Amino acid sequence: MIERTKPFDIPKSLVFLAYKRVKENKGGAGIDNLTIEKFDQDLSKNLYKLWNRLSSGSYFPPAVKACDITKTDGGTRTLGIPTVSDRITQEVVRSVLEPKLEKVFHEDSYGYRPNKSALDAIGQTRKRCFDQNWLIEFDIKEMFDNIDHNLLMKAVRKHTTNKWVLLYIQRWLCAEIQLEDGTKMKRLSGVPQGGVVSPILSNLFMHYSFDVWMRRKYPSIKWARYADDGVIHCVSKNQAQLILSQLEQRLRTCKLEIKHAKTKIIYCQDGKRKENHENVSFTFLGYEFRKRLVRNRKDGSLFVSFTPTVSKENLKKMKQEIRGWKFARRTDLEIEDIS
Repeated sequence: MIERTKPFDIPKSLVFLAYKRVKENKGGAGIDNLTIEKFDQDLSKNLYKLWNRLSSGSYFPPAVKACDITKTDGGTRTLGIPTVSDRITQEVVRSVLEPKLEKVFHEDSYGYRPNKSALDAIGQTRKRCFDQNWLIEFDIKEMFDNIDHNLLMKAVRKHTTNKWVLLYIQRWLCAEIQLEDGTKMKRLSGVPQGGVVSPILSNLFMHYSFDVWMRRKYPSIKWARYADDGVIHCVSKNQAQLILSQLEQRLRTCKLEIKHAKTKIIYCQDGKRKENHENVSFTFLGYEFRKRLVRNRKDGSLFVSFTPTVSKENLKKMKQEIRGWKFARRTDLEIEDIS
């Protein structure tokens, strides 16, 4: 009996490595209520079935399970939880796509990337606040939900001609969302927060919507972006106003929108920069930047600097968590020292 050749050459080892990564990251069950532990009970059969469907082009992702979580500002964010099998297939695609995109992503894009973190973004922002007096703090309104599928696929095709990668990304974008009452909704835009492949797709979309645009339009301007949050350093208030206006136009072209409640122009006030302005502090990635009294590490003297520290909201969360810890001994350290 002659075995039929699969349309797509996907190594079985790629599926197995994807499974291992998904298992390490844990995560809950999707709409089928199948946990990773249950998936493991018939592992060989389940992985073979996945590989067979992927390599034959017959894999269609099930709906993602909607799960609402509370945001720090009091609103809610809807996560889309894929099934275990779907997380594995997404990981297969991510593992193929990520090495290609990492070669082109901007060094000041910090979200969801290997060897980069929010603390890296905070560190760079801290240094640049010393050099520039002004900055724009911006947030993109519901970025994950508003990513245009046609523009996204255009960006993906710039970096891969792999037919099965393109096929399955397109299918994931069209996958339905299942609400708590069992109702299923079609998705006309956006990528589900909670998906394995969603972070890299959103980063690719923002790479062209913001990163490339900034590099071309303002090559000397420094900035940092973490997913849909970012800062842009400016030499003057007038420059900040101009860039913010043009950024709003740019995002509208990409079918995105600035979140005005979380977007403002900041003056980096400290011991030497003493002008009074409406906004002299901002919060970025859980850290509050403002003028504060700090100690010189070399000679111990005190001076006023524009520096970050854990925001009040995050500090409150940390205090609540630490109250639940059981210390063997008392400590004279303050919570700020522990953080």
